[in-house]
Amino acid sequence: MHIGSAVRAADKMLETVSLACRSAAIILLALMALLVVGQVVGRNAFDLGMPWADELARFSGIALVFLCVPLLALRGQHVAVDLVPMMLPLRLRRYALALVEAAILVFCLLTLYGFQSFLSRAGKFSTPSLGMSNWFFYAPALAGFMLLLLVAAVRLTGLLLDTDSAPKDRPAS
Repeated sequence: MHIGSAVRAADKMLETVSLACRSAAIILLALMALLVVGQVVGRNAFDLGMPWADELARFSGIALVFLCVPLLALRGQHVAVDLVPMMLPLRLRRYALALVEAAILVFCLLTLYGFQSFLSRAGKFSTPSLGMSNWFFYAPALAGFMLLLLVAAVRLTGLLLDTDSAPKDRPAS
């Protein structure tokens, strides 16, 4: 198999997984909205506190962010300051973009190492209201960073190979 076609296949697979993560994030957004409204109604109408709802809404909010990051990065739609790279000639632009992807890759590796260090200690504890394992609570962020690492690796490989599988901005779907 040619390496360019392997990069395209990996890109397609990451797109599919990232779209599934986005679908999960949409469900979490709806859940978060329902929980927040439920808390307001519960407190004001029934004088009822629901600390578990606050914790679940916080989990949903954090999870939806980290589950959407890989798709945005894969499509080149994340927040980026690209004024300088876009002014460079094409060859230099590729190197500048490759440097950015390498920096993202290193950032993901450092963050995943931090997760490993943190969860090796905090993983045995649970959240206060729901008793949710910290492993489960941080799983969406961990998955998001792992996918972002793979996305950065695929984008970097495409840039370095100078193939048609190099990153391009893609329209939202």
